Amino acid sequence: MKTELNKKQLGIYLAFAFGLAWAVGLIIFLTGGLKDSPQLVPGLSLAVILLALGYMWAPALAHIFTRLVTGQGWSDLLLRMEFKKCWKYILAAWFLPGVFTIIGAVVFFLIFPANYDPNLGVLQEMVKAKTPNMNVSPWMIILANTIQAFLIAPIINSFFTFGEEFGWRGYLLPNLLPLGERKAFLISGIIWGLWHAPIIAMGHNYGLTYPGFPWTGILTMTWFCILAGTFIGWLSLKAENIWPAVIGHAAINGIAGLATYFVKGTPNPIIGPLPVGLLGSAGFLAAAVWIYFQTRPVTE
Repeated sequence: MKTELNKKQLGIYLAFAFGLAWAVGLIIFLTGGLKDSPQLVPGLSLAVILLALGYMWAPALAHIFTRLVTGQGWSDLLLRMEFKKCWKYILAAWFLPGVFTIIGAVVFFLIFPANYDPNLGVLQEMVKAKTPNMNVSPWMIILANTIQAFLIAPIINSFFTFGEEFGWRGYLLPNLLPLGERKAFLISGIIWGLWHAPIIAMGHNYGLTYPGFPWTGILTMTWFCILAGTFIGWLSLKAENIWPAVIGHAAINGIAGLATYFVKGTPNPIIGPLPVGLLGSAGFLAAAVWIYFQTRPVTE
């Protein structure tokens, strides 16, 4: 574990991570943004490609570029996984994000019951539009999607989330540990959240019509990144490799939209029911608070 904070290395890394990602964000903005991006093929826009292969991979590229520029070497990449040592952290990263997401949705709907639709009206309309001549149970679709989100999505999404986690939890977090684990989680989460600012301003996660757009969206995303970053960061520190963070981030992305099937009306996305909302993040908040009391304010 590093004992001294190297501000120069951190500055170079952040310049690369933000510079590369925000340059891609500018291209997305100039080509129609997230909403009006040109369709390369039906259902696949230029913005989606640029987000997945450009924006999300900027932290990993920044990690590599920083090591090349500073001559740090490659001995501490945190890529080697001893499965017998860290299997429980992998398992937690795989399944707990789904549990936290469901907890947050339940909290939201309990507080805002008028926004809960037990008849799954949104999903039923989608099913009728796509398969008008078939009698498909919306609950079977929910079940299938939930199983896929828990079991398969963490694998499929890992290719894309590796691009972020090789940077954030593979480089930034370890280099902040001289400040203590608590401060490292907090600062890395704030940085991760603010890094999303350009795409949040283009409607990512919260849309374009919520109160206080886009600043409340940027702040709320930062809040969520502090919570989620604490959870997956702690797992990776315990496992001594980045793979719990990669899998945990992939699991979050895979199940985050589940609650939309149960929504009635137009709830404020800053509040919930998705995990990136203030109430929707309740499960991740509980995990972060628990982790806070398991970690040290300063390194020993």
